[in-house]
Amino acid sequence: MDFNGGGGGANELHNNQFYQCEENKPLLGEMSEGNNNTKLSAGPCKRSLHHCSSSGMRYKLLHEGDIQVCVVKHPRTFLSKILTSKFLRRWEPHHLALTDSSLTSATPTGYMETSLSYSSIEDLQLLSWDNAPKYCVQLSFPGGTVLLQAANSYLRDQWFHSLQWKKKIYKYRKVLNNPSRWDVVLKEIRALVDMALTSPLQDESIHQAPLHIISTLLAENSNLSPQDHENIIVAIAPLLENNHPPPDLCEFFCKHCRERPRSMVVIEVFTPVVQRILKHNMDFGKCPRLRLFTQEYILALNELNAGMEVVKKFVHSMHGPTGQCPHPRVLPNLVAVCLAAIYSCYEEFINSRDNSPSLKEIRNGCQQQNDRKPPMPLRLLRPEPPTPPPATLLPLSTNPSPPQPPLPAPPSNPAPSIPISSPTPSLPLSPPPSVVNSSEILVELERNNNSANTRRKGEQSGGDSEPNLIDCLLVSPAVNTLSIQLPAQADRVLGCFALILKMLSDYDDWRPALASLLQPIPFPKEALAHAKFTKELKYVIQRFAEDPRQEVHSCLLSVRSGKDGWFQLYSPGGVACDDDGELFASMVHILMGSCYKTKKFLLSLAENKLGPCMLLALRGNQTMVEILCLMLEYNIIENKDTQLQIISTLESTQVGLRMYEQLCDRQRELKELQRKGGPTRLTLPSKSTDADLARLLSSGSFGNLENLSLAFTNVTSACAEQLIKLPSLKQLNLWSTQFGDAGLRLLSEHLACLQVLNLCETPVTDAGLLALSSMKSLCSLNMNSTKLTADTYEDLKAKLPNLKDVDVRYTEAW
Repeated sequence: MDFNGGGGGANELHNNQFYQCEENKPLLGEMSEGNNNTKLSAGPCKRSLHHCSSSGMRYKLLHEGDIQVCVVKHPRTFLSKILTSKFLRRWEPHHLALTDSSLTSATPTGYMETSLSYSSIEDLQLLSWDNAPKYCVQLSFPGGTVLLQAANSYLRDQWFHSLQWKKKIYKYRKVLNNPSRWDVVLKEIRALVDMALTSPLQDESIHQAPLHIISTLLAENSNLSPQDHENIIVAIAPLLENNHPPPDLCEFFCKHCRERPRSMVVIEVFTPVVQRILKHNMDFGKCPRLRLFTQEYILALNELNAGMEVVKKFVHSMHGPTGQCPHPRVLPNLVAVCLAAIYSCYEEFINSRDNSPSLKEIRNGCQQQNDRKPPMPLRLLRPEPPTPPPATLLPLSTNPSPPQPPLPAPPSNPAPSIPISSPTPSLPLSPPPSVVNSSEILVELERNNNSANTRRKGEQSGGDSEPNLIDCLLVSPAVNTLSIQLPAQADRVLGCFALILKMLSDYDDWRPALASLLQPIPFPKEALAHAKFTKELKYVIQRFAEDPRQEVHSCLLSVRSGKDGWFQLYSPGGVACDDDGELFASMVHILMGSCYKTKKFLLSLAENKLGPCMLLALRGNQTMVEILCLMLEYNIIENKDTQLQIISTLESTQVGLRMYEQLCDRQRELKELQRKGGPTRLTLPSKSTDADLARLLSSGSFGNLENLSLAFTNVTSACAEQLIKLPSLKQLNLWSTQFGDAGLRLLSEHLACLQVLNLCETPVTDAGLLALSSMKSLCSLNMNSTKLTADTYEDLKAKLPNLKDVDVRYTEAW
């Protein structure tokens, strides 16, 4: 049967020409050849050389699926006749898998007994019949044809595009695996990128597969010229707009940033890539090279003429022009990059200190102890007094106990000694640096650490043998002057990322999250001993201390008890304190002003930071003078000798003497107030103010006052300072006043005997109401028309066992 008018020779010529064209066609032209369906016969079978994608249909890349298979083996001259005949051989159901190199069946029998390699497929076409609902894909291979029949046209097209994609990716992988001429390679890379961008398939691997091919190509050909680097980067740039670069490509980008930081590729191509990483990356731990690439990109920006101004503009572009950054992942990602970069500056010293292999050594396979290099020499800068007679030289130690057997030190570098002499000799202006071995530093620090642990009450090492550098620097003034001198490049890295942290702290919406991220002090101990770094970091901590929001400045405290926080590190004697305690005083001021547990905070100061507080008060710091006065007023200090020392400290300055005299006056009024006598019930007139209440309570004795009504007055939380001086108060009516959360917090600390409290129509919220949970004597509580929530109400009921009469009408808990 000849449905082509008996033109068998014409068919042969046509097919020969087609296959010849197919074989000689360049790879980068495969995606753009003929769009029109070519009718090869007048019969019912129609073949389309290439599917027209103008319809805008999108498909998911198939990796496996069920489909009907028919194999027709024939010489090429009879291809059209067999395809257009009404009789076809039997169909077999198969579950086919589209692997990287071949089309394979899960049941290798029948037609698919052997896998069909993509390299053997000469042509892919779509087939359809006018008179039969069959949807087929034709795969031509030497000596035959494989027909795949799908259930519908959409599924057929999905198989067609998936097979076409797998076949082309397989060819590109082979072509780019053994490059010969780089101009041809660049042309093929551009064609590969264009194929990925124009494919109707929608799948993550559609963009990732070309990137991995190019990444492998670059990894295996590291001797490319800088111009080739830039050409390849520009060629693959469109693929990076919506995709993270794979790890090997990140390493290639890092190399380019280090070698050509001023290249326009850094600004024009890498900028959108890094912006996407910072906006959308969820976990740098899964792909640390993304973080390293971001770090190298920022350092490349810092190498430009404008330097940190360019970095500042980049950070601002990540935040956005509005007051609220629309991308929640930007800040934690930027902080992660900064912390990793800062840690990398001290990586060699830390690895040498811990005697563990560095990341570079791990990559090189040098993990055994005998394979490692000796401890690296470090340059320590410290002032050295003039050398006294040898008899006055003693080993570096703060422990006055009898000398212990000396620890061995390398013979080439004997352990340094610090002269113990009178303070009269002056230090040289520019002391020469002393170069010692890192292991010797550990010996010195460990000795001081042991001495520190014996001096600090209640602090035990818990079996941890690692020297605590912070504790050593806090205890030993001699070691406190040590400063690790970093290489020039590491010093630039440290300065760059410390400045980025400063930039981040300038954004109001970022500051709460930044304070929370830095609250555990996630910096290496060596960085906290670095004067330049702590100076830059001080600006960030100052911003936290100045912020009035409690969620910000509360992060100055330690993340958990027994763990130092910024509050401790910047206190006088702390490793980061370089301003005689000014920042510490400002921290105390704002924490005292907003902390709802004022008495508890004063107790913690008296227990842990009384010395620094007294020192700053002795220097005339007003905040610390107020702190000492409050400690005396609230009877925080029980030891009489310590009280006398505090009084002497207060009397040593004019501001302290004035405040102490005011305290004595208040104490006399307090004693008069607490004297037995006076009324038991008192009602303040309507519209009375805080000043009116203060004048009233100072005019006589109210030691017996049990019932006070301030209803419908204009008093505020400020009157709590007067209310806490009423020791016998049991009933307090604050109905329809402006008494708020701050006043409730103060009452909860001092009026433990209060039994009845009326807060109806006051502006109190959950923040203040929760403080009432410590007032165990409360049996009647009116919270009508307040901002009480159901959760807080349940919490109060659980913590106040004597509470029987409660009014929660017109609240969320009602």
